[in-house]
Amino acid sequence: MASNGVSVQEPAQPELIEGMAHENPVVTDAVGQEPVTATALASKFQHLSLSAQTIHADDFLNSHQSVAPPMHVSTTFRYNRDPDELRPWANINPNNPYDSHVYSRDTAPNTTRLEAVLTSILHGPSLSYSSGLSAFHALLVHLNPRRVAIAGGYHGCHGVIALLSKLTGLSTVPLLDPDFEARLHPGDVVHVETPLNPTGEARDLAYYAEKAHKRGCWLTVDATFAPPPLQDPFLWGADAVMHSGTKYFGGHSDMLCGVLALNPKHADRVRGLREERLVLGSVMGSFEGWLGVRSLRTLEVRVRKQSADAEKLVAWLAGSVAAKRGVVGEEVAEVKHASLQTEDLREGGWLRKQMPNGFGPVFAVYMRDADDARRLPSKLQLFHHATSLGGVESLVEWRAMTDAGVDKRLLRFSIGLEGFEDLRDDLIQGFEALRSERAARESGVKQVAGGANVLGGV
Repeated sequence: MASNGVSVQEPAQPELIEGMAHENPVVTDAVGQEPVTATALASKFQHLSLSAQTIHADDFLNSHQSVAPPMHVSTTFRYNRDPDELRPWANINPNNPYDSHVYSRDTAPNTTRLEAVLTSILHGPSLSYSSGLSAFHALLVHLNPRRVAIAGGYHGCHGVIALLSKLTGLSTVPLLDPDFEARLHPGDVVHVETPLNPTGEARDLAYYAEKAHKRGCWLTVDATFAPPPLQDPFLWGADAVMHSGTKYFGGHSDMLCGVLALNPKHADRVRGLREERLVLGSVMGSFEGWLGVRSLRTLEVRVRKQSADAEKLVAWLAGSVAAKRGVVGEEVAEVKHASLQTEDLREGGWLRKQMPNGFGPVFAVYMRDADDARRLPSKLQLFHHATSLGGVESLVEWRAMTDAGVDKRLLRFSIGLEGFEDLRDDLIQGFEALRSERAARESGVKQVAGGANVLGGV
């Protein structure tokens, strides 16, 4: 019993990193009551709307009258002045036991709030990391598989696997091989990214869950392109879900963040992940944690609009290509997006069940000519030409800028909040400007061939 009358669970000895991990407090309001965990408190609003959860799931951490969560910049936290209350890695905050911390490489107030909200909306205990790739790295370190079944998707995840292969001999199995699971063994990982980077196409999670679990493997899912409310991978058998929280959880292109959420049946592994995060050093900064909470408050309204406007743009672009209509039909060869997977969207198909609230704000456009793909972004006014995605501003990237293995005709679009009509009109003027520039360039080539002086003389 702490001096403030709150019953506190004695900290257990960490299994992997002895004496180096702060036990997440499990407390009761009075002696004799069942202990209440922070995960349980963070999850108590899951019967409410997504927005109600993103706004209130961290209310139990309020220790001050301020409505907006304060930003804590301290890296270290004072111990109790009573020597009889001192216990290793159990530094209980008398104002709020759930907001108890020792050192910010373990936990800190702002990231604890962020993890509380994420635990609620992702439907499993969640941890934050310094980036999406650090979350993926932490997951593979923790599971320590011998093989990972993977295909396509974000090239950074393949880079993490390549680094680990130098240390552990980790190898990959082609996920798209019809009998890929025959090459897997218990404890291996089936890693599915859906929707897929950079095309925005979706993969059937239930299909891969069945194959993974029959072999005693983990199904891990990168769900970055379809955050809540678009997709819940745990409903379809995922064991662990990762997000690059930099994207939609951040939503404003101003923070780096990674997230791991575990299926509740694996909740006992959260402690091990925290212990390993402590020594991997991949914890989020406090400022980024504060930004993350600020951003999650508006997650639902942002993502629903971004996804809806993306689907409108995809339908318009794909329709123009199919009909060979207008400047779009002249310039664009193909459009890729989950909303165009007609076979999977048929009545009773898996895709509408897996993504009932929209198919994601990212899609790919393949131009007819690679040079036109390189030039188009500079013709657009509302789309910033930049990498990344998920922010309130729309982005376009000639994907070859950051992915050496991609088709040079590919442009990746991330739709923001500007609105369908304005973005459509910007694309039209951009395609027209591209066509005019090409015509002028071709005309100049003809003049040179005919003996004209391109400097203006004859």
